[in-house]
Amino acid sequence: MKHALILACMAWLPQVAAQEAYPTKPVRVVLPLQAGSAADIAVRVFGERMGEALGKPLVIENVTGVGGLIGANRVVTETADGYALAALNMTILAILPHMQPGQVKFDPLKDFEPIYGIATIPTLLGVSAALPVDNVRQLIELAKAKPGELNYSSGGPGSPQHLAAEMFQSMTGTRFTHVPYKGATSAAADLAAGRVQVMFIAHSLAIPFLPEKRIKLIAFAGSKRGASFPDLPTLDESGVTGYDYSSWAAIYALRGTPAPVLARLRQAAAKALAAPGLPEQLAKSGLEIWATPPEQLAQVLRSDHARWQKVVRDAGLAGK
Repeated sequence: MKHALILACMAWLPQVAAQEAYPTKPVRVVLPLQAGSAADIAVRVFGERMGEALGKPLVIENVTGVGGLIGANRVVTETADGYALAALNMTILAILPHMQPGQVKFDPLKDFEPIYGIATIPTLLGVSAALPVDNVRQLIELAKAKPGELNYSSGGPGSPQHLAAEMFQSMTGTRFTHVPYKGATSAAADLAAGRVQVMFIAHSLAIPFLPEKRIKLIAFAGSKRGASFPDLPTLDESGVTGYDYSSWAAIYALRGTPAPVLARLRQAAAKALAAPGLPEQLAKSGLEIWATPPEQLAQVLRSDHARWQKVVRDAGLAGK
């Protein structure tokens, strides 16, 4: 018995040592969205701090396509050892599985282990400077007078901009023409250039164009007014009753990642989010810190997943 116990301890000790040593090399973070997007900015700002807390850098890898599905589908095939993480937003986890179930190769509620919420992504309804509208009511009137003649840009089918606009059309009885791009950064640039007229745009993407007034912001897409635009009404306040497109970004590990590794990742994430100056750094990029621990993050996802299942069904968005 004693000999067997000694052997068991000897077999266990190397595993403990290996887990305690984590990480021994850089940690890769798969981000299924375009470089320069709101989520990309949030993850890179946060990732630098988390790398410092871990003692090894976080290497961000942008794997784009199909609104984030290509990267998300790919990362779930990785080894669950803590060296491949996923940076995912609300759209990828809570909306696309309902819209494109045949293309989703993961279970958003089971295949990812929540590490921490990072940031919320304020989304606004913007129009090109040349468009003769100054508020939501005028935009709706113009769109109804010219059905299909106004274009809206997005980062591609299934992207946050696409989904926010589809919900807007469904709730207002308007019809716009969708102009998809390979990423939200390109879509924002063409809005500012006047090549498209409308976009649901992240604050972080709008920032470069606001000083020269190349984009007009006419409403906030979330359920309450944004901290950076306290005088800008929400879409709900503007007459689109019940409209709420609120987005967030978070870091996840893969299902099956060892518990000690998860604990180390969560400890490092919490330390990074508490770092002095991080809220201000995110705010300069048009983002708001969202230091959400794993248990609460899981609850938020479950709630958003259920809410968007109803939205997608009621708005007829499945397959779009």
